[in-house]
Amino acid sequence: MSEEKENIQFQLTEELIEQVETFIESHRDKELTTLLDEFHYADIAEIIDELDWEHAMYIIRLLDSETTSDVLMEMDEDIREKVLENLSAKEIAEEIEELDTDDAADILAELPEDRLHEVISNIEDEEHREEIKELLAYDEDTAGGLMAKELVKVYETWTVAGCLRRIRGQAQNVKRVHSVYVVTKQEKLIGRLSLKDLISAKTDQKIADIYIPSVDYVHVNDDVEDVAKVMAKYDLEAIPVVDDDKTLLGRITIDDIVDVLKEEADKDYQLAAGITTDVEADDSIFELTKARLPWLLIGMCGGLGAGVIISSFSGAMKMFPELLIFVPLIQATAGNVGVQSSAIVVQGLANDTIKGEILKRLFKEFLLGLVNGIAIASIVLLVSHFYFETAYVESITIGVALISVIIMAALIGTFIPILLDKKGIDPAIATGPFITTSNDIFGILIYFLIAKMILGF
Repeated sequence: MSEEKENIQFQLTEELIEQVETFIESHRDKELTTLLDEFHYADIAEIIDELDWEHAMYIIRLLDSETTSDVLMEMDEDIREKVLENLSAKEIAEEIEELDTDDAADILAELPEDRLHEVISNIEDEEHREEIKELLAYDEDTAGGLMAKELVKVYETWTVAGCLRRIRGQAQNVKRVHSVYVVTKQEKLIGRLSLKDLISAKTDQKIADIYIPSVDYVHVNDDVEDVAKVMAKYDLEAIPVVDDDKTLLGRITIDDIVDVLKEEADKDYQLAAGITTDVEADDSIFELTKARLPWLLIGMCGGLGAGVIISSFSGAMKMFPELLIFVPLIQATAGNVGVQSSAIVVQGLANDTIKGEILKRLFKEFLLGLVNGIAIASIVLLVSHFYFETAYVESITIGVALISVIIMAALIGTFIPILLDKKGIDPAIATGPFITTSNDIFGILIYFLIAKMILGF
């Protein structure tokens, strides 16, 4: 497909789906192929997602292997899994041979082990097969599991003329040439090559005389999140991957990093919402329940805990019934402040911008909580005294308690994510029900303890 087709503004309409279904049912393959050829493969994947199963498989078998392989990469994982189940090992192998090694490895990793070996044995290109097997050996959350073997590299001993000839040959197997890497005879990465310098150099010059020795790279076992941070920091479109001996193994491109960032964002969002596993709206009720129920139970325990605390002060409720009016305010404020603080800290940890000692950060949150607490408490004090006609001493009690609760919530919201991060636990878990539930309980407890101290019940 041409680059121009990739830029067509696509809109999935009922009319388009009906047209595709009509072509399929009447077996008008030529017209269907012509229609689909107008769209980017991501758009074709979107069309297939809307079709019934028989129609979807009809299109999969109609498209050429190059297009089908690209479409498979854009499909929803559940649909792709079902498609692969209905293709023979040889058919899958034909699609795999059209993909870059990293994409091929991603698809094969989704297959059952026996099916995986069967497909690999049907890949005719021996070099492609071995490269895919190499990638499958790496953990999927490492640079090795993310990299592609396709890249353009040159040897320092080559002349400019020889280098240009070889680059043309290598570039045929690479969709986008982001960088040209320079290696030794032992395949060790020593630098990168500027295309401008290459074009302007004399044909008999050695690459060793014109390459740039400064080159960013990552280790094959580096975590993908660390790779993303490096590429974001230095605005890289691609980064080479090396082993302990600095042997050039592959490269990671920005499109792969975007996928990583999206997956991490989705996971963190779900954790913050109290969903423990990766689920989607179309998953089964059982899967959705299994993901949601644990945190709901924790929230239930938190609510019961707050109820127990309130019941233990039932005598005070009879003496000062006005205190009960502000219980929802205390709980809501504590939860909101905690979530705000933890969200900022989690974002800072993710972006690697949390610097300095933890005590300084806690002190800053203390001051911030104090300022916010005084502002909110002042408003609540006026409302409680003039609207609810609460006694002056009780209004003061509510204001002091509110300031204390806000400071406590800010400190907990800051400390917990940092602690979880140091223990190797995803700190995003702290931004959801965990913080809300804990602050509800502590907030109510502090509220009544301060009320008891001031009012003397």
